[in-house]
Amino acid sequence: MLSDEQENILSYNGEVLIFQLSKAKCAAEKTTRLHVNRMAYDSGTKLFVQKSSGLFSKHGGSLNIEIVCCRCTADFRTGINLPCILMRERKNNSVFKYFLLLLHSSNKFEQCLNFKLDYELKDDIRLLNGPTVLWRHAKKLFYVSTKTCTVLSASVQFSSIEWVDEIENEGIIVLGTRTACLPEEKDGQTLSLSDGAIWGSEFVVYAIENQKILTGTCFLPHAYSSVISCVHVCRTAISRSQFRTSVVAITHKKQLIWFQDGLPKGTCQLPYEEPCSIQVATTSRNDVLYVVSFASGNVCAVQRDSFQVASRWQEVKSVLVDDFIGTGTEQILLLFKNKSNTDSLSTFIITDLGEVSYESNINCKEDFPPTEELQENGFLTIQALEARLQAGCTSVRELQQHLRLKEKVLFESCSALIDLVQEREHILPTAEEEGLVSLWDDTENLHPLGKKKTLTSEVSEYLIEKLWQRVVDDSLVIGVKITESPNLSLNDVSLSLVMEHDFTSVSPVIECQSKIVKLNKTFSALSISSCQMEPQPKRIKLDFHSKNDLKKEFPGRPSKILSDGAKTFVAVTRLSPLLAFRDICCMILLHANKRKYQDGNLQESRQLTLLCGKISLCLEDISSGKYSVNLLRNNSHSTGTMEDIFSILAVSLKFSFQIVSSDCTLTPVNMWLLSQMECMPIKEWPENMFCHKLGSLRGTVFNWNLKTPFEGTLTLFCRNQTILFQCLHSLLGVLPATCKVKLLRLESKDILTDQFALALGKEMDSLRSSFSSAVSEVENNLTLSCEAGKKMSRVIGSSLSDKKEAVQQFREELRNEQKQSALGMNRTVSGALYRQITLKIAEAQLCSDMIAWRLNIS
Repeated sequence: MLSDEQENILSYNGEVLIFQLSKAKCAAEKTTRLHVNRMAYDSGTKLFVQKSSGLFSKHGGSLNIEIVCCRCTADFRTGINLPCILMRERKNNSVFKYFLLLLHSSNKFEQCLNFKLDYELKDDIRLLNGPTVLWRHAKKLFYVSTKTCTVLSASVQFSSIEWVDEIENEGIIVLGTRTACLPEEKDGQTLSLSDGAIWGSEFVVYAIENQKILTGTCFLPHAYSSVISCVHVCRTAISRSQFRTSVVAITHKKQLIWFQDGLPKGTCQLPYEEPCSIQVATTSRNDVLYVVSFASGNVCAVQRDSFQVASRWQEVKSVLVDDFIGTGTEQILLLFKNKSNTDSLSTFIITDLGEVSYESNINCKEDFPPTEELQENGFLTIQALEARLQAGCTSVRELQQHLRLKEKVLFESCSALIDLVQEREHILPTAEEEGLVSLWDDTENLHPLGKKKTLTSEVSEYLIEKLWQRVVDDSLVIGVKITESPNLSLNDVSLSLVMEHDFTSVSPVIECQSKIVKLNKTFSALSISSCQMEPQPKRIKLDFHSKNDLKKEFPGRPSKILSDGAKTFVAVTRLSPLLAFRDICCMILLHANKRKYQDGNLQESRQLTLLCGKISLCLEDISSGKYSVNLLRNNSHSTGTMEDIFSILAVSLKFSFQIVSSDCTLTPVNMWLLSQMECMPIKEWPENMFCHKLGSLRGTVFNWNLKTPFEGTLTLFCRNQTILFQCLHSLLGVLPATCKVKLLRLESKDILTDQFALALGKEMDSLRSSFSSAVSEVENNLTLSCEAGKKMSRVIGSSLSDKKEAVQQFREELRNEQKQSALGMNRTVSGALYRQITLKIAEAQLCSDMIAWRLNIS
């Protein structure tokens, strides 16, 4: 029997997978076996231990089977990353059979793809998501995937392939080099030569799915095309139809170069010859390390911040990057060569050049580098840390300067606001005096009601910042944005539209529906947080006003509203009845219940009416689109004003659906939004997407919140239920049949208010009963202690016969009474009762907090 073995190592989800291919030939049969051992690091033994194993057998046929390469790729059927192994079987000298194996979590192998070629794959073989196999042969690019099952070729030629990966909205992108194309001659005159023609080669970027050639200069300059040996693209984004990139590349001259948008920004000299690969590790201190491997078996790590060599190792068999110890960040696993031991994981180091450092029990004399090299590594590390410290100090100084500038602006803004409220003239300092640029326009009219009217005390308390109007379909939306005084609040708010013209046949008051949109002060920063799945602390209940308020808040924003924050009140009315008057002018009145507070106590509550301003409306302006909602496509975002977003929300119906998948990820939902629905994130509201698809669906707003890869919540803001049914019909067409879609019931405020009142009552009962039980226990303990002292006093008194002993008895009784008095002043309960009380109160408060949160976002 003949045997031959081949070994490949791969990291997957913090585990080390060891693939061993063995071939056996006996008289009965020919068998090829692929073994896999899942190894995990044990922090107790400081060693890698085997968790499980699997086996793939191929009986009969040729023994000329070998592993070409292995990599973790995503299966397009489920969206889950799985280890993928490309195998090659030589049928004869001119026929080669290739097949792909996927390793599932159950350690079962699945053969998902096979194809035959009349040549051997040697150059630039890559495994991509799908899985997809891509390679280069005779300067041509070929690829095959489990979707196509057919070998396809690209129309562009490559001399080499440097980097392949997927980019959002572009698909699989190939970055490589090719021979420079010389410009053609026209009218006997030679055109000016490009960079590529000067250097003999050029970079080319090819999008496989779109079958188009993109410019390569945004990744790397053409001048480096003949010296680059390895490329890693750290970041890609598309802005104004141009790639924005961050790339690190290795040259044949032992250099690691960092390129930003195609321009070199930094260079690091590498310590060894023939660099061949580069990996990236994000460590526990949020530091980024570039791990460079060399053909000689040496490895070095370069810090991104200082862009200097931080450490290096020799005699390395393999280097892997993953979270091997389960901390949530990545570490570097170095497997060293060991001739005396066939176990691949017998000699290793796990490190992130910071807090993490684990190593196997190796012989220091044989496996550790010499003292000189250790000193050099320490010197390099100190240099890198010093450079990082200097960069940090510079950043701190810049932040301090920025904070001082912001404090000046805030101080001046507060002074101006106070003067405005108190009807005093505010004189701004000149830019030369403060070193600032004025943020106010001297000609701006801060009072929409005009200068003819003096500010009353009521108007001064509420600064009307803006009055606006929009037309959405057959609805007219009017918005008023105001800022409250700190000690005042508005409740039961509504808007009225009153026509100025004297129409005897109709009422001057226009019927409309009022809504309120609240923004906190930090909204101008546009830093919208992720969807909040937990309620705010119990103080949120102080932010409620009236149960009659109709609030529309942004999904995913914290629900807490500052008492002095900006509020936008919106009124929606039918447009068509107003157009019968052709030209119309309306006064906007705000009605509310004003509450005045002092030191947190309610001092005054009365009805308030404010004249916010006037609006005019004519058919010519509506026909010209003057008041239309304009959310335009701008590269990868939809852009518009906040008033446009408020208008869409005011006229839309809100529906939320829970989508659950049991056997595959919900990746198709995001693809459906981007492709079929032609949605783009709203720049001012990035968690939500605006539908630009032509037809009735245009203007629908989607919010996709993916809680887990298998569960998410889809919220729609649509104008009517017909559009809702169209969206659901399209969505169900792309979801697997096993997915479950459930409509989430939006509870009314009245029901939630009743539930909230009951929860608060239960919370008060819990507090009362808990404190009563604690007081009873303390009093019982104190009573028992007092009775014991009295009994002791009686025993002593009965045995006394003379006065001296009687005085001593009284002294003892006095001391006992003093002790009991001190004990009564310092009452404590047992630890078990305290834990029971704390748990009971926490459960009651959690229930009321959850209802308060639901009521605040409803």
